[in-house]
Amino acid sequence: SCVEQRVNEPQLTGSIMEGQVDLSKAGMAEFQEKLRLQHETSMHKELEKLLTTAKGAEQEISKKDFEGFKNLFHRFLQVKGPSVKWDKIHKPPEDLIHPYDKIKAQVLPDSVAASLNKLVVVKLNGGLGTSMGCKGPKSVISVRNENTFLDLTVHQIEHLNKTFNVDVPLVLMNSFNTDEDTKKILQKYTHHRVHIHTFNQSRYPRINKESLLPVAKDLGVHGDHGDAWYPPGHGDIYASFYNSGLLDQLITAGKEYIFVSNIDNLGATVDLFILNHLMTQPKDKRCEFIMEVTDKTRADVKGGTLIQYDDKLRLLEIAQVPKAHVDEFKSVTKFKIFNTNNLWISLAAIKRLHEQNAMDMEIIVNPKTLDGGLNVIQLETAVGAAIKAFDNALGVNVPRSRFLPVKTSSDLLLVMSNLYSLDAGSLTMSKKREFPSTPHVKLGSSFTKVHDFLMRFESIPDMLELDHLTVSGDVTFGKNVSLKGTVIIIANHGDRIDIPAGAVLENKIVSGNLRILDH
Repeated sequence: SCVEQRVNEPQLTGSIMEGQVDLSKAGMAEFQEKLRLQHETSMHKELEKLLTTAKGAEQEISKKDFEGFKNLFHRFLQVKGPSVKWDKIHKPPEDLIHPYDKIKAQVLPDSVAASLNKLVVVKLNGGLGTSMGCKGPKSVISVRNENTFLDLTVHQIEHLNKTFNVDVPLVLMNSFNTDEDTKKILQKYTHHRVHIHTFNQSRYPRINKESLLPVAKDLGVHGDHGDAWYPPGHGDIYASFYNSGLLDQLITAGKEYIFVSNIDNLGATVDLFILNHLMTQPKDKRCEFIMEVTDKTRADVKGGTLIQYDDKLRLLEIAQVPKAHVDEFKSVTKFKIFNTNNLWISLAAIKRLHEQNAMDMEIIVNPKTLDGGLNVIQLETAVGAAIKAFDNALGVNVPRSRFLPVKTSSDLLLVMSNLYSLDAGSLTMSKKREFPSTPHVKLGSSFTKVHDFLMRFESIPDMLELDHLTVSGDVTFGKNVSLKGTVIIIANHGDRIDIPAGAVLENKIVSGNLRILDH
């Protein structure tokens, strides 16, 4: 819980206890309240100091950011224990989770083009490619035939716009980490039939875990100052979208809904059936929020799930679960679905709720250790957590194919392989694959960085009949290798395994040392 993260309170109360001062409960509560006020006052002073170091327009932007941060910090100091009571959690009623098959059975009306003209596609583009060993925004990593995440997104939307003769704009939510590089790259799409807009998510100060004060000494983000700041999770989309002025601009242009997803989820394409379902809800039950969920597998046990809580749909994340119930949360029997973070949200509702300050997203306390060893915390929120604030919210249980995130080189191997075919920027499972499920792929640390990964494959193996692949150690693959069933390849420390060109491995374990040298 958030309270456990707050190191100061127990220490201070502890020292008073040692002084054998017998504080009554009321006295203790008053003491804690004074302490909280002190933390808040000190934080506000530090933020004011930081603002004096701003240059030009930076001051206005930072001022708006800090307003949001103060609100989050205030709530963080108030939090007591887990944010949910376990006995109040219920499975969502069936009429609030609509099966995709039923939605797809509806015939699309001729008015689908009119619906598309009311849609905006938003991609969360704040992340860097560092976890995959790449510099710059993650969205510019090549994932398929030299196409980056961003290329594929632009192709998809351009294809929609041309096919239906509509104007669906693309909006990228960048962070201070990705904005500059992204804007340079966007120049290459000038002649594509897509209007592209960007806005920046907020920039919040990381907090020293001991003092609960900002680490930053000024507003600089370059050089040594970079790690003093962070983008506060995708829950920040509502405030930063509103503050950018783009939300109002799109509403004025007649847009009604956004389709939001992570830019690295290659399954998150505009689905006409879900869009039509959203637009055709009865007038008195206008749906303001759809969350796409999909069935959990063992790999997804940590994913957030939809629950019914106080008669509202609500997102339950593992961080909110009391320790005693974590195993229950992970069980696939009680919580069968998880959030894909593909969301369809009403623009007018975002405006209304933001202006009423009524979003109330749970705070995620993310502890980090900076390079110098300093322990910090960053306060974040998740975009899906706001579902409880919207009217007539629904879940749609979609096929797994709409959740195809590329977080690691193991994921990259899947999407680069012949398991998928590429059509107008969209990846679909090859018809030659007999099973609809994707193979389980686990590549070892020698494959973590994209550059190393690419060096180890002369060509991507045929994986149409693969169920499970584990590779560990110094392993390389020759051209036209075929992998079938379960394949495990383990090169021990100091050994190397070269899988020869044209090899067919079916239900094989390969270990030891296998070198193939040019003659």
